[in-house]
Amino acid sequence: MTDTTKPNGLAAYATVTAAYWAFMLTDGALRMLVLLHFHALGFSPVQLAYLFVLYEVMGVITNLSAGWLAARFGLTSTLYAGLGLQIVALLALAQFDPAWGLSASVVYVMCVQGLSGVAKDLAKMSAKSAVKVLAPEGQGMLFKWVAVLTGSKNAVKGLGFLLGAVLLAVWGFETSVWVVAAVLGAILIGVVAFMPAGLPRGKKSAKFSHVFSKDSNINRLSLARLFLFGARDVWFVVGIPIYFYAVLSDGSEAGNRAAFFMIGSFMAVWIILYGFVQGLAPKLLKGASSTTPQIVHKAVVWCAALTLIPLVLAGAVWLDMPGLTAILVVGLLVFGFVFAVNSSVHSYLILAFTTGERVTMDVGFYYMSNAAGRLVGTLLSGLSYQLGGLPFCLFTAALMAGAATLAANRLRG
Repeated sequence: MTDTTKPNGLAAYATVTAAYWAFMLTDGALRMLVLLHFHALGFSPVQLAYLFVLYEVMGVITNLSAGWLAARFGLTSTLYAGLGLQIVALLALAQFDPAWGLSASVVYVMCVQGLSGVAKDLAKMSAKSAVKVLAPEGQGMLFKWVAVLTGSKNAVKGLGFLLGAVLLAVWGFETSVWVVAAVLGAILIGVVAFMPAGLPRGKKSAKFSHVFSKDSNINRLSLARLFLFGARDVWFVVGIPIYFYAVLSDGSEAGNRAAFFMIGSFMAVWIILYGFVQGLAPKLLKGASSTTPQIVHKAVVWCAALTLIPLVLAGAVWLDMPGLTAILVVGLLVFGFVFAVNSSVHSYLILAFTTGERVTMDVGFYYMSNAAGRLVGTLLSGLSYQLGGLPFCLFTAALMAGAATLAANRLRG
């Protein structure tokens, strides 16, 4: 059954965005809490990567089925489920006991992170699909609304990184997790209470087999998305945080706290600026006056530019250039700028290529590729850092960005 009530587009968009903001704030905080806390407990780079592997695996599985679930049960149902599962994951993580031993700790946290991965991608698919339904007609309006949603959520996630690092330094791990869970619980109640009627409720006729797209553009864009996010996470998840920790901490408790705060601040600034640039992408690319084929061409050019940045940074680290930390900070911020434009263009193109009837299916399939890219990047982040340090992380990122460029070059407007 589909709700035929016409939603108040702006009110529904604002409520969906607020719910997505709340989720991403907790997601960013949880990522930093887990990464920094377990690194301080002595986990190796590969073990830290393992903690996030199930998060990404479940993201792949969830996105494959989330589009069908939304088509079958409705967008609000999957949005509420995402928020609720994140609360359950936080409550479970608060029960962690360091006395359990290394193997038990890794398995437990992996499982909790897996649940959080399901939650994140249910919420993401719901919010992104809602934009296709709610965006007003008009040249460039879809690009604008998508850019605002994706840009703002990444800025909020960046604040979550900072929040997680600050909470860990001030209150410690367990108390911080309880606080984040309580805040998200209150927000879920508010969202359920104030969500306007009118979003699609789903259709019983939706079949799981419809998830797989026959549109070559959607398949090629999904492949480009996989490599694009792999190129980011291969240095973002483990490599850079652990490198900065080694540079900034003197090993003392006070030194660890200071390192936590500085690393969290950098990750937060990176994500916030990334989100800000995403919001500006329609203006930077003149989206209001550009046709879809023109935006496809720009996607290829910007992805090619992205490939060069980690390649240059890998060389700087390998040569141990003077002022290396400053070079890395500036270079990774430039990477974030170019990456944000690429990400925003992709987020527009998936909605431009799909149709209203298939939107949840195609968006779910596309974000399955996104999650697969994060999974590959996460695995390679720990492995490449263990094998060759930061230079190898960055070189691998360049290879993946190059593969994304090749996939984008096969898109047809």
